[in-house]
Amino acid sequence: MPSVSFDRFYRYEELTAILKQYVAEFPRLASIESIGKSHEGRDIWVMTVTSQASGPAADKPAFWVEGNVHATEVAASVACVYFLNHLLTRYGDDAEVTRVLDTRAFYICPRVNPDGPEWALAAKPRFIRSSTRPYPHDEEEIEGLTVEDIDGDGRILQMRVRDSNGVWKAHPDEPRLMVRREPTEVGGDYFRVLPEGTLEDYDGFMLKIKKRKESIDLNRNYPAHWRQEFEQLGAGPYPTSEPEVRAQVAFITSHPNIGGGVSYHTWSGVLLRPFDHSPDEDMVPEDLWVYKKIGVKGTELTGYPAISVYHEFRYYPKQVIGGTSDWLFDHLGAFSWVVEIWSPMREAGIEKYLYIDWFRDHPIADDLALFRWNEQKLGGAAHVDWKPFNHPQLGPIEIGGWNRLHAFSNPPPAFLEKEVARFPSWMIWQALLSPKLELVDARAERIGPETWRVRLVVQNTGWLPSYVSKRALERKAVRGLIAEIALPDGAKLYSGKRRQEIGQLEGKAYKHTGVSFWPDYQLTDDRAKIEWVVQGRAGDRVALTARHERAGTVRTDVTLA
Repeated sequence: MPSVSFDRFYRYEELTAILKQYVAEFPRLASIESIGKSHEGRDIWVMTVTSQASGPAADKPAFWVEGNVHATEVAASVACVYFLNHLLTRYGDDAEVTRVLDTRAFYICPRVNPDGPEWALAAKPRFIRSSTRPYPHDEEEIEGLTVEDIDGDGRILQMRVRDSNGVWKAHPDEPRLMVRREPTEVGGDYFRVLPEGTLEDYDGFMLKIKKRKESIDLNRNYPAHWRQEFEQLGAGPYPTSEPEVRAQVAFITSHPNIGGGVSYHTWSGVLLRPFDHSPDEDMVPEDLWVYKKIGVKGTELTGYPAISVYHEFRYYPKQVIGGTSDWLFDHLGAFSWVVEIWSPMREAGIEKYLYIDWFRDHPIADDLALFRWNEQKLGGAAHVDWKPFNHPQLGPIEIGGWNRLHAFSNPPPAFLEKEVARFPSWMIWQALLSPKLELVDARAERIGPETWRVRLVVQNTGWLPSYVSKRALERKAVRGLIAEIALPDGAKLYSGKRRQEIGQLEGKAYKHTGVSFWPDYQLTDDRAKIEWVVQGRAGDRVALTARHERAGTVRTDVTLA
């Protein structure tokens, strides 16, 4: 078994070794491939996980799983590896895991962005949003504060500087905790609180943080509703301009069996669904009903609330955002979600908070609750006591405060495995919703001396229809069922086509309840029957295939007898 611990974060080389160990240990369930190179030349690994004994991944409905688009969100790659471990180590013992790997496939990309996390996890860390590629300019700002670890403790914390016009003050019940000054307050001891770092060309008065020259946000570089820099910071010069996104988009579009997906991010402790760019009223009702049903199950299995990005998770009321999830659904019609791992607020007992709005403003009681949680549960890891430091430009200051990377941006190590263990059951459940093409009947019936009627009947046994979503139909993103017949030498086809497109098969998703006043006229719209008339010799074998991009492939043959 690979030696994997889920209470720490892995650098690229170690992560690569772990993935390859899984393939070596489980060769009949897992394979690995590089789908491209990052900006710095690292391989972007994708694991394919399915039971090869029951057929290749390409013949099965598939589910996409990814993590670590953003540099500091390293818990996301741990969630992917945990899921990989869950599937591989439980196959044959866990009925649901066995069922899903026998009938479906997973494509798992633990680290879409291999470069950024290397900076975040370095001995002397550097925090950037996503890619390490310089953008929009290949030069550093000259003046301002460079955010970095200056006291050599391996953490980037905060600096507090006494200033009578500062925004911050000590909490009245806990002087180590900085809280905001009241709007009309005067007469106290106040501070300016800055990120830890050094200053260039400081004139003694004016402070600003240098903008990182690495300003690409890979999650804004996807094709769906891409917007230029003046509308969307970090979106890049054009859609899929970045090698990491281009490789991912190329892989997914070349695997049309993908009908759903999850993108792991941090942090807020929520399950996010599309649309990112428009309200629920713009979504086809059937698709919205499916999203809400998946969300209810997600909350049941993970404990996370399921919410709309547009309605409940916008960074600013008049701005919209985008990413993998919105592209997968909007362009390809695959039901996709973003999982924002970890809610320190909830851990601290703050149950009712408005996600993004909470970061803009919240009661100072919430800050104290977080501080107490840090003291009682984390041993002070989330908030570091202030210590004096002689800053080269600012003089005597103090360094301390919130340790965002290891307690907020990601779960602390002691909480990490428990947090990522929330998700495998929900992802397996989603994968099992996918359409699944299965054989009902295949036979040859003699209708003349050397003539047979050949029949093939297949059905969709999945919950979702073969096309997965109405969005996919709108966008013409998916073909109908294809039926093919292959004849032996000397045989002839009298009626029917060698290859024909049958259309779509419904699933169970849109069937009404037993007391509904809408009758169900299409009682077998989950099935397709295809017939051919063949001239041949007794004993000839005729090969039949039914395939659907998202529902899988059925292959069988019949004997003319």
